[in-house]
Amino acid sequence: MDPVETQSCFDVIELLFFAYRDFVSDPDRILTDYGFGRAHHRVLHFVNRQPGLTIAELLDILRITKQSLNRVLKELVEKGFVEQRTGVQDRRQRLLFPTVKGRDLALALSRLQGERIRRAIERCGEDDRQAALRFLFAMIDENDRDHVARLVYGAGQRKGQ
Repeated sequence: MDPVETQSCFDVIELLFFAYRDFVSDPDRILTDYGFGRAHHRVLHFVNRQPGLTIAELLDILRITKQSLNRVLKELVEKGFVEQRTGVQDRRQRLLFPTVKGRDLALALSRLQGERIRRAIERCGEDDRQAALRFLFAMIDENDRDHVARLVYGAGQRKGQ
């Protein structure tokens, strides 16, 4: 991409930065009360959305090191937000489940972010929502889109394309 094309993307780049800043600011305030950060939020979000997730699956979703995940997960388990269970078929597996406390926190954080999204969609309209979904999906690496579609929409569905 030549410098002129790069410059034409600065508005999108900067708007993504600012939108992300504000999108995470509401949960950040609550997470601070628990001594948690954004990594805790991401782990809690996906464990809550997919109870029974394995450590390997979570590492694949978050694309973080096992060391980073272990630190965050240890805190979430010790503070009673996530529980680990041994796999039924494979006893080496550790399956992750939100506790009631974990589910309540995950939903409280999602409500805050959902309200911000709802207000934005209300301003823009449903057509723009669909365009935003297509745009965000197109931003994902092509070789990971099927995987992300299954995580977000479930098996066999590919919305927002």
